[in-house]
Amino acid sequence: MAFQEISRRGLVLLGCGKMGGAMLAGWLDRGMPTAAVHVIDPQPSDWLKSTGVAINGPLTAHPAIALVAVKPQMMGDALPALRAMGGGETLFVSIAAGTPIARFQTEFGAASPVIRAMPNTPAAIGQGITAMIGNAAVTAAHLDLAEALLSAVGQVVRLTDEAQIDAVTGVSGSGPAYVFHLIETLAAAGVAQGLPTDLAMALAKATVAGAGALAMQAEEDPGQLRINVTSPGGTTQAALEVLMDAETGFPALLPRAVAAAVARSRDLADG
Repeated sequence: MAFQEISRRGLVLLGCGKMGGAMLAGWLDRGMPTAAVHVIDPQPSDWLKSTGVAINGPLTAHPAIALVAVKPQMMGDALPALRAMGGGETLFVSIAAGTPIARFQTEFGAASPVIRAMPNTPAAIGQGITAMIGNAAVTAAHLDLAEALLSAVGQVVRLTDEAQIDAVTGVSGSGPAYVFHLIETLAAAGVAQGLPTDLAMALAKATVAGAGALAMQAEEDPGQLRINVTSPGGTTQAALEVLMDAETGFPALLPRAVAAAVARSRDLADG
């Protein structure tokens, strides 16, 4: 139903970098007609040109959705291209970090429905998770339409307050980088213990990927899964005594890391 509405009225994608491109690929894989999509991008990639969607051409007056996927520092130059769509008929969805809903209401008017969303990079393989929140002009139908669109690249969750976006940024928006660094350091630790570099990296990647998949599929919560693989007095317990140390381990380190990301997200929003 959502794609039928978009097929009838069209969709405008402002910016087609890594995240915008991942979403476009997901939409096309889900069957969205190329004729329904209009992309605005100053430097279209060869991949974008190969998709068959309209690029930098005339825009429909009131598309079903205009999705903003440009960097925050580019907003001032990019948003005027969509200004004529304001007023209420077009739903604006932003995936730009650090840009509050108020910024779009100033540009497009308070009557314009605006949804602010925070996806993460696993969207590139359809395994992302996106959190979203709308302004007062957003209806239940708007939320359903946005969720159908964003779910093309992974899970979607709905927030109850825009202030939660900063915490989402710190946990899932920036979170993949934390996991990538875990893989790096786990592999390096293996090398330090005598493993060849390629083997250590293969083991680290597969371990993190497999544990994540198990955490998603298992009925037990992660705490119980940890207990399940920790034999009393065994090797895993020896390692966890280091990682779970209240002063130097994950319980102290990760909250500091997430808090730093949240603080930076708030700084960006404040301009």
